[in-house]
Amino acid sequence: MIIHQIPVGGMRNFCYVVADENTGRCIIVDPSWDLEKVDEVVTRNALKVLHIVNTHSHFDHTIGNEAMRDKTGAGIIQHEASHLPHDLSVGNGEIIHFGESTLHVLHTPGHTKDSICLVGDGKILTGDTLFVGSCGRVDLPGGSARELYHSIFDVLYALDDHTEIYSGHDYGRTPVSTIGDEKRTNVVMQKRTEEEFVRMMG
Repeated sequence: MIIHQIPVGGMRNFCYVVADENTGRCIIVDPSWDLEKVDEVVTRNALKVLHIVNTHSHFDHTIGNEAMRDKTGAGIIQHEASHLPHDLSVGNGEIIHFGESTLHVLHTPGHTKDSICLVGDGKILTGDTLFVGSCGRVDLPGGSARELYHSIFDVLYALDDHTEIYSGHDYGRTPVSTIGDEKRTNVVMQKRTEEEFVRMMG
């Protein structure tokens, strides 16, 4: 599985083209701005887009959905808690197939109710649940520090330390990290009680 990380827009977003290298099938994750960059990656690598997947429903991760669906014919996949238009709903533990590759859906609410992470082949796309060095904010509608605490410590903390992290924004010291590095350096992944976490998140 090959992950193409594409910086887009003025909010330091990342869009991703995740490709199965044996079949050329791929998914697009979080299309927003600069869609010509996404199209260039797809065209240059002779890829066939099977799905458009959103890690959550905020506009800066979804406003390119319709344009990419019109161009590629791919359906839009979102978590079942999303209220935005989409073609297929997924829940925790479900699997997204593209070619010979798969990504498992992890429901990780906290930043939004419909936040998901996608994990497979030693990699995880975390959306705005976890950044390199920080995490998504919890003060927007649908945000919850308590839910984010459990998403981080009950779900993400249990992943293998070598799992590579690809987040929704370029907010950290590097564009890519690992679960192990974040356990050592990311303040939100330092072990603390739920109440301590809630206080830290304000």
